[in-house]
Amino acid sequence: MVRDVTLGQYFPAKSVIHRLDPRVKVILTFLFIVFVFVAQNFAALLLMIALEVCVMASSGVPVKQYFKSLKAVLFIVIFTGILNLFYGSGEPLVTLFGFMQITWNGIQNAIFIAIRIMSLILFSAVLTFTTTPTELTDALERIMKPLKVLHVRVHEIAMMMTIALRFVPTLLEETDKIMSAQKARGADLESGGLMQRIKALIPILIPLFVSSFRRAYDLAIAMECRCYHGGEGRTKMKQLHMAARDGWAVAISVAVCALVIVLNVLMPAIL
Repeated sequence: MVRDVTLGQYFPAKSVIHRLDPRVKVILTFLFIVFVFVAQNFAALLLMIALEVCVMASSGVPVKQYFKSLKAVLFIVIFTGILNLFYGSGEPLVTLFGFMQITWNGIQNAIFIAIRIMSLILFSAVLTFTTTPTELTDALERIMKPLKVLHVRVHEIAMMMTIALRFVPTLLEETDKIMSAQKARGADLESGGLMQRIKALIPILIPLFVSSFRRAYDLAIAMECRCYHGGEGRTKMKQLHMAARDGWAVAISVAVCALVIVLNVLMPAIL
């Protein structure tokens, strides 16, 4: 399960999605996530999924990488879908325990919510797969630049967010190594009840926390040794420039979002 988590991983390629301006990718990802929630019927949601599939196909990232990102949250998707089975109106199709009713509307709700959650995960995965941590830092800093008027330390916030995202794969790799070492010493991490499994995680969590603090300390020392004092007076090795492809990406995205609003008006909502 630990190896299936792909959050924060970058997949190098030369696709058109990789070449988009990182500021455009961050803004459009946020826009897509918002409009996944704005979509209130299957037609609007399928339109967003069609756009998502096109973006994934254009990213040059293997499909198995996207499936791995979904596999890590599959339990959450299934659990949320099952809960929504019982929140539908209409004539009951099945009655469980005398008071839990499953209706056709509940089944639609469960499918709709499950598809929505998977869409959110995949949209986020496209951003991290096609954008390096350095590009994410520069993009977030430029997007939040107007907040400097309010004396918000934009550079430091962007740096912390990107470092946290960058260290997710590192911590997952460290967790996998610790689990393998504990299993080699005879630790049983997969059998027993829920409480036994939770207790079995303690020998993993303690060295993981120690390793995390050590890495953070080493990183802080390295930044101080390189005279890092925040974003004041710093220059960029790579300047961000928008191209025609960024304009086309924005235009297509706005058109799809407009169609989602039109479909919401013309067709009844599921939820």
